[in-house]
Amino acid sequence: MKFSPGILIVPIMLVLTGCGGLALRPAEFAWPFESVYKVDSKGIATEEEEPARYFVKFNAKPLLFEETGDSVQVADRTFRVIRDGQGYYYVTGKDFKNVYVFSSAEGALTLQTKILVSEKGLESPAFNQRPPHIQLLNGKDTPKMLDKDGIKEGGKK
Repeated sequence: MKFSPGILIVPIMLVLTGCGGLALRPAEFAWPFESVYKVDSKGIATEEEEPARYFVKFNAKPLLFEETGDSVQVADRTFRVIRDGQGYYYVTGKDFKNVYVFSSAEGALTLQTKILVSEKGLESPAFNQRPPHIQLLNGKDTPKMLDKDGIKEGGKK
């Protein structure tokens, strides 16, 4: 019986194709509507609704310091949080001038974009899904359409 090197090609191809990462595409990460997160005395933000629809909690002190310059008076602050179809988290709150866009990392939320949405601060912010955008409402103000890169409609780009 004669040995053929070609016989090794099939097992090698099977092994090499198995080494690539498994990717499930397409995948949708969007939350249908926003969640309200309340900050406790330790600065940890968790969803108010019981039981929580989505289990995400985070240290809010760095975000509050970035927005207000104060990371001491954190208790009882609330955030509006929504996740878009690409998996980015949009976070803002009452009196915020910005919407913060985060991506998830190993054990962290990492800031991707800081979007200026109000010079005077938001009075009653709320988020909605409007694929492919996130809609930011603020009382009677014109709604703003956002994505991870900034304002797309309803305000300065």
